[in-house]
Amino acid sequence: MTLSADRGIIEPTMDATSTIFEDNERVRVTEWRFAPGEETGWHRHELDYTVIPISTGNLTIIDRNSVETLNSISMGIPYFRYSGAEHNVVNQSSSEVAFIEIEIK
Repeated sequence: MTLSADRGIIEPTMDATSTIFEDNERVRVTEWRFAPGEETGWHRHELDYTVIPISTGNLTIIDRNSVETLNSISMGIPYFRYSGAEHNVVNQSSSEVAFIEIEIK
């Protein structure tokens, strides 16, 4: 997505950047970085996971029913989610947002 400066509208562009730092028999550790307008694309979490924000910001979670929920994250404050979540994560803000995701195998 791109931010139109004259209208403040975000339009689709490329995917968020993911970097896998560790992937072994017990965990997968991935850094996710979202420039303004970037998104993960539709996905389903097959594993329980913990997210540790490495920046403070807002991400929009879009569920399978197209319901949008604002997820405000704060640097260093983790949260846990069970497997089974299906969604797209979108950065509709004007600044980069990043977090570490630790999936538990």
